[in-house]
Amino acid sequence: MLCISVAPVSRKLAKADLLNAAGQCDLIELCLDHLLKEPDVGEMLQGIGKPIVVPCRRPQEGGKFAGTDEERMTLLRQAIVAGPQYVELDLETAPKVPRFGKTKRLISVMSLNGPPDDVDAAYDEAAKANADVIKFAWPASTFEAVWPLLKIISQKRQIPTVGLLIGRSALTLALLGRALDVPWSYAALERGLESVPGQPTVRDLKEIYCWDDIGPKTRFVALIGPIDQQMAKTARVLNAAFRAIDDRHRCLPTPIRSFERLGERLERLKINAIVVSPEFARAAAEQAQKREGSAEPSGYADLLLRQPDGWTAYHTFWRHAAKALEDRLGRKDEQDHPLDRRNVLVVGSGGLAQAFVYGIQRNKGIVSITSPDEKSAQQLAQKFGLRHVPFHNLYDTLADVVAIADPAVQMGHGKTEINPGYFRPTMTVMDVSALPDDTLLLEEVRGRGCKVVEPSEVFRGLLAAQFESLTGKQFPAPVWDEVLANEP
Repeated sequence: MLCISVAPVSRKLAKADLLNAAGQCDLIELCLDHLLKEPDVGEMLQGIGKPIVVPCRRPQEGGKFAGTDEERMTLLRQAIVAGPQYVELDLETAPKVPRFGKTKRLISVMSLNGPPDDVDAAYDEAAKANADVIKFAWPASTFEAVWPLLKIISQKRQIPTVGLLIGRSALTLALLGRALDVPWSYAALERGLESVPGQPTVRDLKEIYCWDDIGPKTRFVALIGPIDQQMAKTARVLNAAFRAIDDRHRCLPTPIRSFERLGERLERLKINAIVVSPEFARAAAEQAQKREGSAEPSGYADLLLRQPDGWTAYHTFWRHAAKALEDRLGRKDEQDHPLDRRNVLVVGSGGLAQAFVYGIQRNKGIVSITSPDEKSAQQLAQKFGLRHVPFHNLYDTLADVVAIADPAVQMGHGKTEINPGYFRPTMTVMDVSALPDDTLLLEEVRGRGCKVVEPSEVFRGLLAAQFESLTGKQFPAPVWDEVLANEP
């Protein structure tokens, strides 16, 4: 089930929020601790038409209740008399609030410092509190903090378990919970109405991550990287394409701290594919058991697939970045290589710059590299046999093509920024630091008459290649227009 959290501060608005939520979910969590005045719970629940879970959390449990503990328990007892489906009780409160009527007990184990040292012992303690369902909640910004909870909810236990994570990985847990058939997963009614930080909205779950399609047979593709606008667009496009060909793959946002034990854990969840963001592409190449094609010489991997002999790394970015650039330079046919002998200045020193350098060299461009991070740029220049340009000498360097490949490099007049006065109408400029979006720099250089390689074209080619690697089928072209037309 999908449980929408409603955390109103006004008694007047509470009813409207409950009715709005009722049309979009299976279960509603009504958080009494956010209300500024004491509510009439019975009146609030009348006419809602969906099962209700009622918590009233203290600040030490991530809640907002400002009264005394006796006042809170009185409010919980009154709520139980109103007859909700569940009342949520913490381990300290549970012995003081007896079972009454048909209301079931959701026993909550909240740990604001992260997972309990012994999750199994915490489960057993909650079970002894006369629980019908056990709920775990703790902060989780990365997949590593989700894992202890996944081990609990994926096991068949006498008392079912749900989870509420605080932070970016709440989205990861919600989607995995759907596939693992947990009793319910939590979502917010809309942005700004989250009951805890990081809670996904019901709209995002359904429109971007295809909540209604997910089940035990779903084949997740882990999206490694920060849960940001780029990841959301990647998931929106890929999921729409999977759906268009009736494929069971769906995207799973998976923010990580490192690749340590990631492959092993994903295998246990039967996840056999990983799409990697630039921040982790070098680590992905290092961690893979095998590197195919350009992943070996470039040291960059944006796609990992699990094979019988382990994880295999692939590098798909360079080919499509180079193609988009050569198309903008006026390539006539497949045999024409307009990058040949062109002077290309790559700005950046991270994984994305490394991938770009490899692609330009493969197409016989003459590459120089510069970055505010001089040491890293020098190391990259040495690895690939490039000319290193000190960043303060950038404005004395002539180039036919300038490629920005580092999100930390910004337009401006500071020592570590690029002055827009450097760009000339004779230059072709490519900025892949914020794919698939434009940057302020691209807006500026267009106005200066430079040719611009559209980041959306690079993004389109990249996702099409990854889709074909995942499914063995051609990317359905109409999906692009459909996704763009329906973007908020």
